[in-house]
Amino acid sequence: MMPLDGVLLVDKPTDWTSHDVCAFVRSRFHLKKVGHAGTLDPLATGLLVVLLGRATKISNTLSGHEKEYQGTMELGIQTDSHDRQGKVIQVAPWEAVTLEDIRAKTAAFKGDIIQVPPMVSALKHHGVRLYELARKGLTVPREGRNVTVQEFELGVKEGPFVHFHVSVSKGTYVRTLVNDLGEALGCYAALAALKRVRSGRFSLKDASTIEDLRRMEITDLNERVLRLSSVLS
Repeated sequence: MMPLDGVLLVDKPTDWTSHDVCAFVRSRFHLKKVGHAGTLDPLATGLLVVLLGRATKISNTLSGHEKEYQGTMELGIQTDSHDRQGKVIQVAPWEAVTLEDIRAKTAAFKGDIIQVPPMVSALKHHGVRLYELARKGLTVPREGRNVTVQEFELGVKEGPFVHFHVSVSKGTYVRTLVNDLGEALGCYAALAALKRVRSGRFSLKDASTIEDLRRMEITDLNERVLRLSSVLS
């Protein structure tokens, strides 16, 4: 059998970290090198591009591609992490906010924008992860970063919950996009659910679930791995 050098597309379940998925694949199939191209928060589900063997060396290349998500925001609350897994720090009435109001405000969040990363993130400040500082109740200045929001389209509104679709550049925090939109609306908003459906050329429809992987033998996995030659072509 050829060495398992390539890409494995995995449908990450909620409450699993990206590291959890890599650790599972490494242990389940007794592999030495397993990484990923583009972190998904524990709340998020969907496409995780898992890298095996020599493919771990091209993580930066593959993670730099545009990513597409389907999500749900909850109006009326703001959290310290900008998603529903964080601590609620602000509440406000949302009932008068219409879908048309929200759609009008999304215009300011399309195209090239500057986004300030959240405190609850893996970015570092003087060598320390921001989320570690946040756990201690600390807030430090963060520089805004240039990101691009190619698409930001709204779906249906069900009470305080609004479904949406976004396509964004590398480094964009969708939960912060929702938080900032909520502030612009004056009623706050937090990310309630998020699913990555595409990363560059890779699609969720081609991904294996954790249950799929549990049933696989190494020969089955070998058939699912996208070889480096095809990934880089």
